Amino acid sequence: MKKIQWRGSLELLLAAQVLAVGCGPAQEFHAPPALASQTQEIRIANGLSTNGLSTNGLSTNGLSTNGLSTNGLSTNGVSTADFATWFQGNPARNDTLMQYVVRCGVREGQSITYTDPTTAHSYTWQGLLGLTPGWAGGAPVTEAEQQLMTACLVAHVNKYGMSVPLSVLGRDTQGEELEYSQEELETYSRPEGCFFGNLFTGEGFFVGADGSGLEDTESSLRACALMSSTTESACAPVAYVGTCASLCTRQGTQPYYTSCTLNGREYLPITTRLRPEEVYQCGDGVCQWTEQCGSGTTRDSCAADCGTCS
Repeated sequence: MKKIQWRGSLELLLAAQVLAVGCGPAQEFHAPPALASQTQEIRIANGLSTNGLSTNGLSTNGLSTNGLSTNGLSTNGVSTADFATWFQGNPARNDTLMQYVVRCGVREGQSITYTDPTTAHSYTWQGLLGLTPGWAGGAPVTEAEQQLMTACLVAHVNKYGMSVPLSVLGRDTQGEELEYSQEELETYSRPEGCFFGNLFTGEGFFVGADGSGLEDTESSLRACALMSSTTESACAPVAYVGTCASLCTRQGTQPYYTSCTLNGREYLPITTRLRPEEVYQCGDGVCQWTEQCGSGTTRDSCAADCGTCS
């Protein structure tokens, strides 16, 4: 079970629409560097290994693949000319996006390295979940891989751009299950959401609620699924589409969904779970990022935690 501190903000959603114009770095697979030299903090807690556990923190503004087409993801993972053009358009943002793309798509122990031909600066992105083994191995990206990459990226979007541990459940495009344990399910005991779509083709990206939503007194950094209403998402342009149970199917007693259908289209989803402590309560004595001052007892007016507004 992989537990990672992934940080970012709503910008990553808008940067993943870019993965639809072409990538172009030379791709190398090699053993990851020592933990101390990795740019992403990896930590293990409560005796869990890191498979399947991760932390979100992307912002929707960063989830844009504009300029990065699937043609650029088809040759050895990337197509040099197209990728270089896209990447140089916003190196800082696109570096962050590629960290998530590679962590979602490539398995742990492998990485992709790209050297900017203009600046000669090298970027190395570490793999983790391995959801798209075909693309990671150099094959042209498939529609199924587009869907799972979309689901994984959207699952890591965070409205507040802050890091929150979560359990990531599902299967890769070859049907292999992301590892999880009973301990993980017990620790991450609150079902959160199902994420799916295809941002590479412009079909959009969607979130469904898995389990109960939040009461008026509750809030969470994981606003995209938990704080969505019946009509809209708290993380636009991520679209809230209802409950997972009404849109998605499981196989047997598995704790994740294997397919979701919307508007007649079937998608491969990612399912997430949270620790109970990631849901905050007005009245617990801490003014959270998700709470506001006021005279009431709700998250939008929490006098007990945030005081009265001046």
